[in-house]
Amino acid sequence: MRSYRIDRSYDWNYRHGPVLSGSYGKVPSTPLKTFLGYQVRSRLGIAAGLLLNARWISAYAKRGYDILTYKTVRSVHRACYAKPNWVYLDPDSVVRPEDARQSFRTIGRPSGPDVFSSVSFGMPSKSPKIWMADVAKARRALGRGQVLVVSVVASPAAGASAREIVADFADLTSMAREAGAQAVEANLSCPNVLTPEAQIYQDTALSRSIGQGMRKAAQGLPVALKISHLAAGRPLDGFLRGLAGVVQAVTMVNGFSRPIVDARGRPVYGRGREAAGILGANIFEPCAAMVENAMTTIHRERLDLEVIAVGGVFGEAQAARYFAAGAAAVTMGSAPMFDPGLAIRLKRAHPEW
Repeated sequence: MRSYRIDRSYDWNYRHGPVLSGSYGKVPSTPLKTFLGYQVRSRLGIAAGLLLNARWISAYAKRGYDILTYKTVRSVHRACYAKPNWVYLDPDSVVRPEDARQSFRTIGRPSGPDVFSSVSFGMPSKSPKIWMADVAKARRALGRGQVLVVSVVASPAAGASAREIVADFADLTSMAREAGAQAVEANLSCPNVLTPEAQIYQDTALSRSIGQGMRKAAQGLPVALKISHLAAGRPLDGFLRGLAGVVQAVTMVNGFSRPIVDARGRPVYGRGREAAGILGANIFEPCAAMVENAMTTIHRERLDLEVIAVGGVFGEAQAARYFAAGAAAVTMGSAPMFDPGLAIRLKRAHPEW
């Protein structure tokens, strides 16, 4: 079963989803832990992407996911890209997912939670009037020991200045806080967007300015910045040093942007959308390595920064590796779509998580 119907439009899934049925068992009662200053039943959650609105938030909260990230919102309405938006990839086409030169081939319908796939949505968003009311509804749907994170992204016009981008992120943070967010995450790295806001994380100075603006607007709420892959050494270490003490956390690793082709080598998503995000089990190794490298730097230099790990988790082994590295939380992107009962099983096996 797949909770997001890839044969339907984004708006259909927004209105009717998630598609969930049957029982996944009772959610275990686990001891409280701390996450960004909040008491939570677990440090397991869902990353920005799958949880389209309050209906999705509520459904997954009832299935034991305790850190729930509301899908990225904007200060303006933004329509979703045309279908297709989600396709399955051939795991045998993988050599090195972190290699920007590699393309990936599509396949038919796979099985199992360890699915390799690609998404191309374009970070759609309802208008602030709609999403703010819905965020308030989502917050009311949560139980004790659960936290609502709202993901935000700026929508700069062509030629927008850095100051305008920073102001947009700050305004969104204020709106998210007013609506009921308990933490705000800036998406600086969407791999399936064709506009400049998708690659902000590669500019450490701008990322720092965004973090400063958001932290002021957050008025005490935790702020996180979500980034994609950075090479070990100077690129990653420089980013961490630049953001330490400015925001509370960095979420890593967002999906890689890579060319997606069919069996004949044609762009699956069409002209102008040749590259899109890849996610799932096959990106775990480079994501885990980046989290481990980040935690090594944070510990060595005693940086005031947490890491929220994401990327390739589909079972106990992957989550365990992230927690062993020192991640403050482990969030999942696509696995909960294919395996909604995953959090329940993980909490049974590891109540300490």
